[in-house]
Amino acid sequence: MAKQKENAVVHSQEQLADGIYSMWINTEAAKDAKPGQFISMYTTDGSKLLPRPISICEIDKENGRLRVVYRVTGPKTGTEEFSKLNTGDIIPVIGPLGNGFPYEKAEGKKVFLMGGGIGVPPILELAKQMDCEKKQIVVGYRDAQTFLKEEFEQSGELYISTEDGSVGTKGNVMDAIRENALEADMIYACGPTPMLRAIKQYAEENGIECYISLEERMACGIGACLACVCKSKEKDAHSNVNNKRICKDGPVFLSTEVEI
Repeated sequence: MAKQKENAVVHSQEQLADGIYSMWINTEAAKDAKPGQFISMYTTDGSKLLPRPISICEIDKENGRLRVVYRVTGPKTGTEEFSKLNTGDIIPVIGPLGNGFPYEKAEGKKVFLMGGGIGVPPILELAKQMDCEKKQIVVGYRDAQTFLKEEFEQSGELYISTEDGSVGTKGNVMDAIRENALEADMIYACGPTPMLRAIKQYAEENGIECYISLEERMACGIGACLACVCKSKEKDAHSNVNNKRICKDGPVFLSTEVEI
């Protein structure tokens, strides 16, 4: 069943770091949302017809709210407009979209929850909902602006890497795993493609079941336009080629299913 566009209401908004904003919105999408899914948010700028896909950071079903944490990508962009919204403002959205992380599979296992850059926010709700033997949250930032750090500390064992070495391990999330001699039975990850490529390789070399959430520029967000495809081992029933639609078939995939 197709999702319907609705008018969500901004509940609150704050700036977490340079160019990084956090917004809570009241939306019907909160009822069915799962960790790893996203919503498409529309601007009021008539010249921008396509929505912006934003991952879900936290879910508050009781109060019918979702939290999104996003990066402003530049002036005169949809994300810049979002950053200027105030409490009570209306924002059209569609969601929840895509599939989520299969976090139920982690029960009784040692797990890595890995995020990098703007792929950090969706790891928070995953960490909150996951019930496993050992929850190891490994997140990577550019510098000391480690947004969501306090929330992560309440949800599991936190390990941080920074590109400049200002906090935690100097380097990336894989460097943090090596430096702290961490081990896991399962991996859940979200972040830029180079990071996911390294995690996928590590998982395959060590025989670890791994789920990755792919980042991609999306257009329609519902699988119709085929703008956000990735290569897959199996043929897609929709297009009959070796592609998967990230917005519809993903954004979460078993790492062995896709080529990145």
